[in-house]
Amino acid sequence: MPQDFPNPNNEALRSSHRTTVNTNGADDMGLLTRIQSGDQEAMSALFDRYGTMVYSVALRVLKDTGEAEDVMQEIFVQMWKNPSAFVSGRGSLGGWLVVVARNRSIDVIRRRRFSEPVELFALPSSTNLAQEAERNSLLEKIRGVMLSLPVEQQKSVELAFFEGLSHSEISEKTGDPLGTVKTRIRLALITIRKALNV
Repeated sequence: MPQDFPNPNNEALRSSHRTTVNTNGADDMGLLTRIQSGDQEAMSALFDRYGTMVYSVALRVLKDTGEAEDVMQEIFVQMWKNPSAFVSGRGSLGGWLVVVARNRSIDVIRRRRFSEPVELFALPSSTNLAQEAERNSLLEKIRGVMLSLPVEQQKSVELAFFEGLSHSEISEKTGDPLGTVKTRIRLALITIRKALNV
């Protein structure tokens, strides 16, 4: 990690996490522009705004505090090195970070499968970061939309996004046709994306 990058594991930063996400897209873009110029304060502000949310998503998928912190740190190091990776036309920065956190966490799970069963890593969390993130407005919105989905769509999305199963694995687990699983997930994601872009 570059020495001038604000370390996500720094206790001062972690204690200053905000539990409310500022969803002002223009403000986010302003921070990213400043980060491109090497502004450490802007990077710290971005981390304060979204660090808890990213950690919470990673922890829910991985169920391991150490690995969730690693994923969070990796994502923010990437943002520091390449803030232009986020394309504003594709939605909000918060929504993009949720997807990145989920994808990186699933990659970690898939690497685990080559060595030990996932169950061995299901350790209890000793931190309250995830509980704090439950109050995060973006995750609240996602959770609310999820609850409004048909039960079959909810189940398919949870298996895909939080257990890291592929469409074919979900089909095998639920007994539903592969095409049906794909359609349910696609419809659920369309509904969630529309809600996040409101």
